[in-house]
Amino acid sequence: MAKTGKRFAEAAKQVDREKHYTPDEAIKAVKEMSSTKFDETVDLAVRLGVDPRHADQQIRGAVVLPHGTGKTKSVLVFAKGEKAKEAEAAGADYVGAEDLVEKIQGGWLEFDVVVATPDMMATVGKLGRVLGPKGLMPNPKTGTVTFEVEKAVNEIKAGKIAYRVEKAGIIHVPIGKVSFDADKIEDNYNVMMETLIKAKPAAAKGQYIKSITLSSTMGPGVKVNPQKPVEK
Repeated sequence: MAKTGKRFAEAAKQVDREKHYTPDEAIKAVKEMSSTKFDETVDLAVRLGVDPRHADQQIRGAVVLPHGTGKTKSVLVFAKGEKAKEAEAAGADYVGAEDLVEKIQGGWLEFDVVVATPDMMATVGKLGRVLGPKGLMPNPKTGTVTFEVEKAVNEIKAGKIAYRVEKAGIIHVPIGKVSFDADKIEDNYNVMMETLIKAKPAAAKGQYIKSITLSSTMGPGVKVNPQKPVEK
């Protein structure tokens, strides 16, 4: 642990904790500070001027990042008949119905995203207490309850991520790996920020984007000026 702590401390010395960097500068700093043996994820944390306790200020959805996150997600699809065949052809990792429900109830959770056709939701609903707390329950707002199974699987495999505001008004999402070219991280950053800005609820008053922080898995946070776009 001490070794990890020393690495973090050395990296933190390279960041001005009081400065708000441009997105370009922040991305460069996050990449340069990474010194682990594994390919760290680049995380984006955005604090929004909303109160998630109110239904009209909930922010939730999904977006396809142009360059993905650097991780191929395993997809489980609840479907029957032709839709099950469609899911398999699209590259879903697991496809089934009641058989998968029983398997999951038995403790199996080796998948990242769950998609379900609307006619399967009564069956999937039995898993609410298992999938809900883990953020795996299919939801129409994130495009995971749909008859367009092929499209859903393809988008998830291509880098679609779900986002949801937390109780403190913060949204955390991965936008790539430190091994990505800076331009690719910038593209993902821009798409994510544009998506959040468009999702601003009418009930939100005052400053909407309160703070932005970029960091790698094991690195210190770098504050980003919310008023500065990425410069091309």
